[in-house]
Amino acid sequence: MISDVITFLNSGGPVLYGILLVSLLLWVLILDRYWFFHRQATPLCQGHLEAWLQLDNHNTWYAFKIRQSIVSKVRIEYQRHRAFIQLLVMICPLLGLLGTVTGMISVFDVMAATGTGDARAMASGISKATIPTMAGMVVSLIGLYFKTRFDGMAKKQLEQFQDKLLK
Repeated sequence: MISDVITFLNSGGPVLYGILLVSLLLWVLILDRYWFFHRQATPLCQGHLEAWLQLDNHNTWYAFKIRQSIVSKVRIEYQRHRAFIQLLVMICPLLGLLGTVTGMISVFDVMAATGTGDARAMASGISKATIPTMAGMVVSLIGLYFKTRFDGMAKKQLEQFQDKLLK
């Protein structure tokens, strides 16, 4: 299986290794956010909610500022790594485009050296042009799905947390 992956990476050219690196980094961040939303978010909100409920008076200006501070702290935790995930999602198609350009350059090199008659050599360059494009788009779509999902989860859970603070 590893030899198949290496063959695939070699067939797409050196840009495919960059896409693989971005993909691995993206998956690390996705798993981190998944872990946060399913294991750490509830205890975080519960701890801040308990601190809020220990205040004597919730109607003062001081209490209002504490509430804003608590919401800001929780929001920061919910937004951690989301901008970096979005950046990686945007980089993947650009890396795929770079692979397309480098693959087409190799096609033009073959055409310049041998003329237009060597279809086998041109097909190799076209393969190097299309594989990184496909890989970049697939990684980008997967990352976009998870980014959108995490955005929705963060919005919903933050609204629920803010509602609990108002009670």
